[in-house]
Amino acid sequence: MPENGWPADRIDTENAHSARIYDYILGGKDYYPADQEAGDAMSREWPALPIHMRANRDWMNRAVRWLAEEAGMRQFLDVGTGIPTSPNLHEIAQAVSPDSRVVYVDNDPIVLTLSQGLLSSTPEGRTAYIEADFRDLADLFEAPELRETLDLDQPVALTVIAIVHFMLDADDAVGVVRRLLEPLPSGSYLAMSIGTAEFAPEEVGRVAREYAARNMPMRLRTIDEAHEFFDGLELVEPGIVQVHKWHPDGTGEQGIRDEDIAMYGAVARKP
Repeated sequence: MPENGWPADRIDTENAHSARIYDYILGGKDYYPADQEAGDAMSREWPALPIHMRANRDWMNRAVRWLAEEAGMRQFLDVGTGIPTSPNLHEIAQAVSPDSRVVYVDNDPIVLTLSQGLLSSTPEGRTAYIEADFRDLADLFEAPELRETLDLDQPVALTVIAIVHFMLDADDAVGVVRRLLEPLPSGSYLAMSIGTAEFAPEEVGRVAREYAARNMPMRLRTIDEAHEFFDGLELVEPGIVQVHKWHPDGTGEQGIRDEDIAMYGAVARKP
């Protein structure tokens, strides 16, 4: 259980929170009893849920490493960061190139409180944290933390990991992602993981109902709907696939079944 001195007026400890459920299922420590209860209930409905969540995390690690090693990216904008879990994005990127720069964005007060774990940059690189809502990012690109960390005349890798399934149709997730990409120059990249129920509809549907019962409704997407996020971009091979099938390197969990994964993953270049 956390003992971090989080400000009581901002932290809702009575109700489960998606980031803390994720942390609990991944074996973290930054959660409350409500999150543990929710995670246990969801895992009973779909025992593969921990496999699915670990696979998403492993995909993020591979995608960031690919962006740094193969695409030569040295600037990253991570929107919807979540609770820090090592290795964090900047640790992966800076292990490839110590001069990598990363801006993290999240609106969760817990992430803000724990953000020191996101700011342990190498001397050659730089990291920054911005508290902002994913659905209202009008001022993000004018924030001094971003302007002082990233050079928007040079390519930036935008990462949007496991967040859009918490955005309903009224939130216009596709429009939000496009507005995030718009200020980024040619040669930038988008890396996304997108929740789906196409491979285990009954089980994932039950998990979605557990989330909804705790005031966290979900919008799971088909492969055609996932493609909408990448319109006008150049998909990196193998395109949009389940996360465990994107550039597997043998380091993650082996023997994963398709029906155990409810997340698409893809990386694409802005021409």
